[in-house]
Amino acid sequence: MKIGDAPSALAILDDDESVRCALRDLVESEGMSALCFDSAEHFLDSPSRHSAACLMADIQMPGMSGLELQGRLKAERCRIPIIFITGRGDILLAVSAMKEGACDFFTKPVDGAALLRAIENALQQDRANRQEIMEHARLVSRYKSLTPRERELLPLLASGLLNKQAAFELGITECTVQFHRGHIMRKMEADSFAALVRMAGELIPITIA
Repeated sequence: MKIGDAPSALAILDDDESVRCALRDLVESEGMSALCFDSAEHFLDSPSRHSAACLMADIQMPGMSGLELQGRLKAERCRIPIIFITGRGDILLAVSAMKEGACDFFTKPVDGAALLRAIENALQQDRANRQEIMEHARLVSRYKSLTPRERELLPLLASGLLNKQAAFELGITECTVQFHRGHIMRKMEADSFAALVRMAGELIPITIA
């Protein structure tokens, strides 16, 4: 099985050098590249936490554990898919990791074919995450193009207020609301009012730098 279209290298995190080498050889045999780390701290100091397409990590390590790393990444809103590689005594920890959003877990020694299937699933999740981030960035860019008055009006309209009600709230005329509403629809590239309401739901409340 060949796995392609990965945007960047996979990250392998284990304090056991022999495990790191075995996992690296496995993924490189499938045409992928891998970056290896011997501690969670080293991984956090690397740009890979933002660029890697998938993280394969041991749960029990000296220093920061795999679960602690997962919590740190989650707090930082880093959405890298994680596959945990565990010792046989760590099953309960692995289940906890899955509940916190890990993609999968495997006990050592790892079944190579099963791990490669899990990697493919993780890569698909990473591609979906990156696409979602790009789409949200474009949505925020369109929101930034609105004037201050249009930003005031958008949540009022999205909440279901009629034009005349929104006009009363802002102290402007209904005709002015209709004028701004047309500009909002165009700038937000909304092909229907329902689509505009969905966009507003993603953006409001929002802090724009």
